[in-house]
Amino acid sequence: MGAAAKIVLDTNVLVSALGWAGPERRVYEMCLQGEIDLCICRHTVEDLLRVLDYPKFKFHEHHKVAFVQGLLRVANLVSPGPLPDVIRDDPDDNRVLACASNARAEFLITGDRHLLQLGSYGDTIICTASTFLASHGQSRRVPPR
Repeated sequence: MGAAAKIVLDTNVLVSALGWAGPERRVYEMCLQGEIDLCICRHTVEDLLRVLDYPKFKFHEHHKVAFVQGLLRVANLVSPGPLPDVIRDDPDDNRVLACASNARAEFLITGDRHLLQLGSYGDTIICTASTFLASHGQSRRVPPR
């Protein structure tokens, strides 16, 4: 098997990985197991911490802490570099593009429609977790925990 794919996960994928058994959790588990290399920038971590506290999610504090600790243990923290001016409808999405570009990520995995509409950015393929798993022969269901 070749080198592990280098990926960037958007905040929405990380939230789904914590909250639901599905493709996003499988991708996150692959990161934890070292099957793929996860790159993340400070902005995504800050955004994740903010979003995990939304009352609508009702995440338990110990689950949030364990999730973020696991993420920080395996992720390569990268500087996002200069912000592109690509997505005007949601300029915050440009931060994720900058992170993926500076990390030289092969994949940016997201559920965000603005990002998905691009299809790619530079050498980075932008896709959903399901598409990523299908392209890596990992489309099996993740059992609930």
